[in-house]
Amino acid sequence: MKNVILYGLIFSVLFNIFQYVNSTKILDAKDQEVTKIQQRLKTSRDSVATLAMANYFSLESDEDAQEYFYKNSLDYQKVAEKVKEDLLVLNENKNGNILIPYEPIDGKAFLVNTSKILNHRWLIAEYSNGDLWGQILVKYFVAEGKPTDFETVETVLYERPTKE
Repeated sequence: MKNVILYGLIFSVLFNIFQYVNSTKILDAKDQEVTKIQQRLKTSRDSVATLAMANYFSLESDEDAQEYFYKNSLDYQKVAEKVKEDLLVLNENKNGNILIPYEPIDGKAFLVNTSKILNHRWLIAEYSNGDLWGQILVKYFVAEGKPTDFETVETVLYERPTKE
C-alpha cells in the first residue's frame, strides 16, 4: 500500500511539473502573439492618423466650407462634381487647358489630369503634356446655373530629369 501511495505521489508531482512547463510555454507564446498584435495595431493607428492628416485639406473634411455651400442652398458634393467636370471641360481647348499658362511644348498641350478640391474657394490640380508635369493652384467661383469661373493663382512646372 505504501508503494501505491509513493507511486501516486511521484506521478502527481511529475504531472504537475509537466503542466507547469506546458502552461509556461503556452503563456509565452500568447504573450509574443499579443506583442505582435499590439505592434500591428500601433502601426495601423499611425497609418490612420497619417491618412487623416493627409485629408485635412479637403472639402469632404472641411465643415466650414460645406456650411458655405449649404448657406447658398448648394450640396457640396454636387458642387465638387460640377467643379471637376468644368475643370476637365477646359482640357478640350486645342492649345491645352487655359488655366495652365504654358504654351504647348513639342506640339504637346498641357492638360489637367487630376484635381483635389481643398475648400469652398481653392483647388489644386496636377497637369502634364506627356513629358513635363506640374501642379496648379486655382481659385474657383460657383454660381448655380452657370459654368464655374476659374482663376489661376500659382503654377509649378517641374524640370525634365537629365540623363547621365
